[in-house]
Amino acid sequence: MSEEFIDPLDVAIWGAVLVGSVVYWLKDRAGSSSSSSSSSSAPTKSITSTTSMSSSIAAISKQSTTPVVANKSKKTRNFVQKMKQTDKTVIFFYGSQTGTAEDYASRLAKEGSQVYGLKTMTADLEEYDMNLLDTLPEDHLAVFVLATYGEGEPTDNAVEFWEHLVTGEDLPEFSAGNYQDPERPLSNLHFVMFGLGNKTYEHYNSVCRKVDEKLTNLGATRIGERGEGDDDGSLEEDFLSWKDDMWKAVCDFVGIDFSAAGLSGPRQATYKVLEYTPEEVQQLTKIFHGEHHENKISVGSRPTYDAKNPCSAPISVSRELFAASADRHCLHMEIDIAGSGITYQAGDHIAIWPVNAEDQVLKLANVMNLSAKLDAVVTVSNTDPASTKLPFPVPTTYRTILRNYLDITAPPSRAFIGQLVPFAPNETSSQALAKLGEDKEAFRLQVADARRSVATVLERILGQNQTIEIPFDLLIESVPRLQARYYSISSSPKAYPTSIHLTAVVLDYKPAVAPKETVYGLATNYLHVCHAHLNKAELSATLPKYDISGPQGSFLTHDHVKVPIHVRHSNFKLPRNSAVPVVMVGPGTGVAPFRGFIQDRAQDAKNGKKTGATVLFFGCRREDEDYLYRDEWDELMAQLGAGSRVITALSRQPGVPKTYVQQSMKEHRTLVWDLIHMQGGYFYVCGDAKNMAREVNHQLVEIAMECGGMTEDKATNYVKDLRSKGRYEEDVWS
Repeated sequence: MSEEFIDPLDVAIWGAVLVGSVVYWLKDRAGSSSSSSSSSSAPTKSITSTTSMSSSIAAISKQSTTPVVANKSKKTRNFVQKMKQTDKTVIFFYGSQTGTAEDYASRLAKEGSQVYGLKTMTADLEEYDMNLLDTLPEDHLAVFVLATYGEGEPTDNAVEFWEHLVTGEDLPEFSAGNYQDPERPLSNLHFVMFGLGNKTYEHYNSVCRKVDEKLTNLGATRIGERGEGDDDGSLEEDFLSWKDDMWKAVCDFVGIDFSAAGLSGPRQATYKVLEYTPEEVQQLTKIFHGEHHENKISVGSRPTYDAKNPCSAPISVSRELFAASADRHCLHMEIDIAGSGITYQAGDHIAIWPVNAEDQVLKLANVMNLSAKLDAVVTVSNTDPASTKLPFPVPTTYRTILRNYLDITAPPSRAFIGQLVPFAPNETSSQALAKLGEDKEAFRLQVADARRSVATVLERILGQNQTIEIPFDLLIESVPRLQARYYSISSSPKAYPTSIHLTAVVLDYKPAVAPKETVYGLATNYLHVCHAHLNKAELSATLPKYDISGPQGSFLTHDHVKVPIHVRHSNFKLPRNSAVPVVMVGPGTGVAPFRGFIQDRAQDAKNGKKTGATVLFFGCRREDEDYLYRDEWDELMAQLGAGSRVITALSRQPGVPKTYVQQSMKEHRTLVWDLIHMQGGYFYVCGDAKNMAREVNHQLVEIAMECGGMTEDKATNYVKDLRSKGRYEEDVWS
């Protein structure tokens, strides 16, 4: 046939082009609309506790309720460009794992703006290109608030910055590349430094110290003294005492009279909270009920699960590890990761994202007079147009914010308590709040050491069923985001490739300063409720209740429970050569990663690989109550062969002298010395950092002195050398 015709392929191609053009046009139209909400309708009521809603009715009625679409303009990674576009001169970078460093950065930025008139912004380190530090103008200031995580490691969001600046080349590359002094590419940079750490760890505040040193070596100038907070002492008090002198130095740098600076006018809100009418709620395309992120579309690949995008994974197994006669509970859980794309190695950590207990949610709602509208839908936006990051997904509800997004069970900060004074309903409560906000010792005894939540503190001051009209935006601004809790993984992917095991004692205790009150660990009690549901068990009515159903009931059925998780990869790893001996010290749940290590090496042995001696020093109270995984060790050690064994220390066994793991090490000092020194083995410790880990370190020094004939100084340096070579590793907590 010679006549021309339209090929079906041409039709398909032109059709695709037409559809793409329409989609692009619609997207462009949507992108030009202005709204800070991800909803399809803008709410009309601004939520405030200081003005009556009735006084705003006339103004509210004039506002448009036309549906709008969020502006999803692409974020820039050029922080210098963004500062120029938004007229900012001081940027607060944070490296945060649990949210505290982020909270401190936000508080400093707000104080700089409101008290000292500075043009400030906060910035997540991983969201910007830090090789642009050399282009920050000389009259601008970069403030770093950096937490040290684990054994001297940076937080997840600071890893890229850390690798570029500290662990990479001696002279990192920056953007300009043409400097008067090539050895000092950051000579124009002025910076402030505050670190968050814990003195029970060997590498106390090492991240901020090393970044400070590196920036200085590269030519940057620090303004004021470096601040360091100790979470084992009073992190908040360290921060508060440091920042006053810091502001004096910053004022000198920017040319502001520090003595004349002060609060001007009413409190400046960081966020604006707007409440939707029932009619507007009907127009919304999405309401968040506890999701940790906006839904992401993945084409041709699995989503990446991390701290910003946890995976909802089912608990396939949950069993009690302690005997019924024990006065505590210990959970063994297996999380099913089949098909998720999540991978792990023995020694990694699993993050569990809990929710707050219902009694705390309802108590805070009651004290803030929100009980009647807990399920009202709200959205949150930044009052500063230059700020684009929100603390949680919106629109959502008051209930969801209190249950899923804010860490309302943690003790509030002294600064936050002080900010509540103007909202006190009477003079008595005003004076009580002012005292806690000003008196360090009173705050320590009544709030921090007593581990009282904001609701409990307010209820004690106000009395039962009394309320205080706190602006909800102030609560969002002042209470940290609810974060994941991390647990050492107690399995090996070689033995369990599609499941992750965790081992956790359900935490509850009575503070010394408040012996009649019980503090419940948030995540472990949340997991305990999950365990009870799976095993159809009844928990005591005195224990906290949790809603474990998840967003719109998606986590819960009659026979399974899902929990949000992600994996944090760790440097706590077995030697690559399985023939190298290992000595492990792990009392209590400190045995968790070593169960994974031993499974790993047992699988190697089963596959014909040579495995060195594998020795575990384990400690518990009684053999018949809390001897974790006792039924597994014999078989695993038999697979590993001669020289592998578990040595158990019992601290409360009737008829047996009280023994701890460090004492067991001393008793078997010849074995330890032979494996570590003579055979070049690796030494691992997991558990309590404050007491056990220190005692174990001391005992290893003693063994080096006795078995190696060393002086104390030489033995101490010998153990330090093991650490520096990666042959002495710790996975400890305080």
